[in-house]
Amino acid sequence: MRTIEVPMLPIVIPLGAVIFVVLLRVLRSRGRVTLPRASVAAVLAVYVGGVVANTVFPIFVWVGARPDYGPEPLALYLVPFVDYGLEDALINVAVFVPLGVLIPLLTARPSWGKVIAIVAASSLTIEVAQMAISELTSGGHLADINDWMTNILGGVIGYGLFVLLTRSDSVAAFVRRFRWPAREGAGIRSA
Repeated sequence: MRTIEVPMLPIVIPLGAVIFVVLLRVLRSRGRVTLPRASVAAVLAVYVGGVVANTVFPIFVWVGARPDYGPEPLALYLVPFVDYGLEDALINVAVFVPLGVLIPLLTARPSWGKVIAIVAASSLTIEVAQMAISELTSGGHLADINDWMTNILGGVIGYGLFVLLTRSDSVAAFVRRFRWPAREGAGIRSA
């Protein structure tokens, strides 16, 4: 019995490509394709691919019968602020700052509540995927409440930076070219 590692690139690259194509089709269906908006689609596709590559992989699968070591604990850590290092916290914050910036570019009326909900749901999806992969294979990650909380903090910081920077009329005018509002003239200012 042995394990083999599932290759990351043959999964992550097509995932990013599919996301990019879907986003371009959304833009096209709205009649809103421009180079700046297409660049947002590309950045989001690369971002999602990178997050998946770094949070879900490595994945190891058993070749042959999986040895029975008895019941294993669930790959879930629900005790906040215990055995959680500063480096892990800072990495998890930093990884979600871009999402906090991307969400208001993609939504017509961004708000603190909407951004926090999307970031929390995105992070929760990652944590559940990590737990499921760990249960089904020999994944290298476990679901951790601390990761979820620091990811949300990162998204809040990213959105806060977006709101702060777009208070300047010149920056807001520049950023407006990258926004994907559902209709022309949707405001850039946020609550």
